[in-house]
Amino acid sequence: MSSSETLVSSSAQAADRRRWFALAIVMTAAFMDLVDVTIVNIAIPSIQQDAGASFSQIQWITAGYALAFAAGLITGGRLGDIHGRKRLFLVGIGGFTLASALCGFAASPEMLVASRILQGGMAAMMVPQVLSIVHATFPAHERGKVFGLFGAIVGLGAVSGPLLGALLTQWNLFGLEWRPIFLINLPVGVVAFLLGSRFITESRSPRAMKLDLVGVGLVTLGLLMLLYPLTRGRELGWPAWGYVSMAGAPVVFAALVVFERRKAARDGSPLVELSLFKVKSFAAGIAVQTVFGVALGVFFLVWTLYMQIGLGWSPLRAGLTGVPFSVAVSVAAGLSVQKLVPRFGRKVLQTGALLMAVGVLLYIWESDHFGLRITPWQMALPLVVMGVGMGLIVAPLTDAVLSEVPREHAGSASGLINTVQQMGNALGLGLVSVVFFGVVGDRLTPAQVGPAFVNAFQHALVWVAVVLGAIFVLMSALPKRPAQHMEGAGAETGAETAPTGQREPELVA
Repeated sequence: MSSSETLVSSSAQAADRRRWFALAIVMTAAFMDLVDVTIVNIAIPSIQQDAGASFSQIQWITAGYALAFAAGLITGGRLGDIHGRKRLFLVGIGGFTLASALCGFAASPEMLVASRILQGGMAAMMVPQVLSIVHATFPAHERGKVFGLFGAIVGLGAVSGPLLGALLTQWNLFGLEWRPIFLINLPVGVVAFLLGSRFITESRSPRAMKLDLVGVGLVTLGLLMLLYPLTRGRELGWPAWGYVSMAGAPVVFAALVVFERRKAARDGSPLVELSLFKVKSFAAGIAVQTVFGVALGVFFLVWTLYMQIGLGWSPLRAGLTGVPFSVAVSVAAGLSVQKLVPRFGRKVLQTGALLMAVGVLLYIWESDHFGLRITPWQMALPLVVMGVGMGLIVAPLTDAVLSEVPREHAGSASGLINTVQQMGNALGLGLVSVVFFGVVGDRLTPAQVGPAFVNAFQHALVWVAVVLGAIFVLMSALPKRPAQHMEGAGAETGAETAPTGQREPELVA
């Protein structure tokens, strides 16, 4: 072999190593985001007790993150297209790490809520770049293997998040109580930032869409007008301004539709591509994603409060109780995409909604039957049934929603799907004040806390079952046989990332 051939071969090997390093880095960032969403829920009762947070502040610790993440997702993707995916990824992971430090050292519940909102905004800068960087770094024939790795990361995040949160809270490292669940992001984030700046290759779209900051502002304003009165209303005695604010939210969303139509006609770069809603399956799928997000937002928060405050369980016991659920989700997700959906199509998703509803109803019965004496082993059956149902939905849903969307709008549609699911999640967290805390009652004696929380948990789960029934009905508008329309669109099995660019990215030296 000549010296020139040797040089080319070594250069190719170096480039190959660089891209696999880059993949490991962006996957680490995606894992951080996934874990951060699940790790906080298990520590919520400890935060409430240690920091003296009110119930509405507890809701905003989770809902604030989801709202900021949802509001910034599409804009974050477009910023990456315009200014470079690597640059925005580094801004996002640097800001996420800083926000994690602020969360960990928060001196008050108000500071923690503000830091969580910042953390969600930074995640919205970081997460959309992940698959865009993969798309730019790996050729088409290798992406299947890469997306398979993403599926494994999602499954690992689903299992490890609650357990890691439980362990870190239970261990009370250095007397820091719940704070290590945020501080653990610091060394990981710093290393990922340093390695990312070295190994990730810059890329951007040659014809990126323009920003729609007015659209982002209207979406955020509408959601705040709806969510803030929901979370604070009970605490403040449901003042008149709250009802006025909630009634005004649809007006703001109507203004958003008018503005987006004009922006689409003016420069072709609206935040929301309204023409997509003419596709029946997409419109129904967006409704499914939104309502599904509401159900998950309600369930996961009230579940944690029920186990740790109502039943008095430790964070570790509560975390271990959720393992059967997480494992069932991961296993069913893999089976649904690989075996079931190609054969049975839409019926798999509808079966998933029914199974989740059955699991919820079974959970209600067991909670009522066993009361405060219920054990983790007795919870395993309803949790496994719910987990299997959720796994049948989350993995193939994105492909089902996108299957009839025109290819040129696939990027916009994918970003919108993830955005509305996060918005639904934030709305569900806001509704907890009505369907759960509204039943608990005020000024409970220690002896009344357990029965009150058990009763509120059962009441909230009735609403979750109703929502799952609505999801089953909405799914009838999805295509009978979802096509693999968009490469990698469903590869994340329910992750919060999605490709945001509509064209092949252009590498930048």
